[in-house]
Amino acid sequence: MDMMELMRARHSVRQYTDRKIETEKRAQLDAFCQACNEESGLKMQMIYDEPKCFDSMMAHYGKFSGVANYISVVGLKGKDLDEKAGYYGEKLVLKAQELGLNTCWVAMTHGKSAAVVGKGEKEAIIISLGYGEKQGVEHKSKPAEQLAVISADAPEWYQTGVKAAMLAPTAMNQQKFSIALEGDTAKITAGTGFYTKLDLGIVKCHFELASGHAVK
Repeated sequence: MDMMELMRARHSVRQYTDRKIETEKRAQLDAFCQACNEESGLKMQMIYDEPKCFDSMMAHYGKFSGVANYISVVGLKGKDLDEKAGYYGEKLVLKAQELGLNTCWVAMTHGKSAAVVGKGEKEAIIISLGYGEKQGVEHKSKPAEQLAVISADAPEWYQTGVKAAMLAPTAMNQQKFSIALEGDTAKITAGTGFYTKLDLGIVKCHFELASGHAVK
């Protein structure tokens, strides 16, 4: 399955079965998580077999059930944390999808996680993980013209990147970002609102992985 197929297959899943994640898949996730941490400076943590975080009123309010595994995205406090958390968290999400697992970005509808958060650090976000009861449904997207400037002669890699960005999960499906081509480089800008910087990281991840081109 290529990257665009993975992005199309990934949907937010909130209800999970009690099937445990196999040892081999855990090892692959752990190794990929460590590589992302080394590259980014984050301290993302894979948490397995720990249902307490989602055994709360807030989790039930968010319609989560059966969540026993999750990814805690932890990093040093700073203005770039949210964007970095979105970018590398989504890389882990797509790796999980490749392994046949389901995920969902979770902002506030969870309890206290088991992650280790050191001095000067912050848990930016949590991502639920496991085998979903269902595979989720495709989210509605704004038309490409509302999200990006696309001229008739836009290069194919740019058009591919825009399509991938449209598949990126965003908070409340708000899609508050804009994409433009400046010379031979794409620039993606976040709008205003809750979690838009985190969303920006997720969108940049999709664009870069699908197009093969770095963005501003």
